[in-house]
Amino acid sequence: MFTCSERTIWSEDDGKSLVSFNTKIGKLGGLICWEYYMPLARMSMCKKGVEIYIAPTADSREEWTSTMKHIALEGRCFVLGCNQYYKKSIYPEKYQHLVANEPENLCRSVSVIVSPLGKVIAGPLFNEAGALIAEIDLDEIVHAKLDFDIIGHYSRNDIFEFKANNQPNIKIEKKTL
Repeated sequence: MFTCSERTIWSEDDGKSLVSFNTKIGKLGGLICWEYYMPLARMSMCKKGVEIYIAPTADSREEWTSTMKHIALEGRCFVLGCNQYYKKSIYPEKYQHLVANEPENLCRSVSVIVSPLGKVIAGPLFNEAGALIAEIDLDEIVHAKLDFDIIGHYSRNDIFEFKANNQPNIKIEKKTL
């Protein structure tokens, strides 16, 4: 989903790309940028059993960390929030006039790794280039879902029905203690 001026260049796709992937390190999935503010898109990721939620963005406000914490708590998954860092001084000389009135840090990063209980375990990384590294234990997800599971005991299937169009069927494996 494109935001603001992005809509003048890019177009939307259908939901077939709203997927997650089983990998050796866990089930990966995620959205991009302000799609995170779309509750039904987040629910689609949760319904697919996402364990490691990749969250790239261009949003570099400090408040973004709160969004990453909320997504981790809501979905009981690890969230890897990543953002680029760039300064106007890295622009080639011939383009410097385009950013002359901008602050030095054009995109100041805001990368973070959050646990399934909303605890920041690495970062946030602001105003510098770098990489965050953390060791995660997917068993934390199982324990966190004993407390709250948006697609399990807290799903309220008796009153809610979720349907996402154009979605491939993905098998969700239930983990037990």
